[in-house]
Amino acid sequence: MAKILLVEDNEMNRDMLSRRLLRRGYELVIAVDGAEGVAVAQAEMPDVVLMDMSLPVMDGWEATRKLKAEEATRGIPVIALTAHAMSGDRDKAIEAGCDDYDTKPVEFDRLLAKIEALLVPRT
Repeated sequence: MAKILLVEDNEMNRDMLSRRLLRRGYELVIAVDGAEGVAVAQAEMPDVVLMDMSLPVMDGWEATRKLKAEEATRGIPVIALTAHAMSGDRDKAIEAGCDDYDTKPVEFDRLLAKIEALLVPRT
């Protein structure tokens, strides 16, 4: 099954998402800030990254830009997760290099559909 990197500093969000993803059979790796997220992505090469955008140390915007700037990690799809669902945030996420965008609180079935769409092999 696919490996997902969850970059989330909020323990309750991290716990809820990780339990639900594990129940669906995904392999999961976790980081609690943007800098750790970049390091874990480089070490683990996940199939998808779920990136909270409001993170300590390095925010999700910068972490995504770093992943997309590196040749080894630029092909990893990133889904931005943010509670700041303001107009323009989706565009900002796409500009930073995110492949998709979802809002918090997470509607799990919608997020799962986005994950699965990004896991479809690109031809």
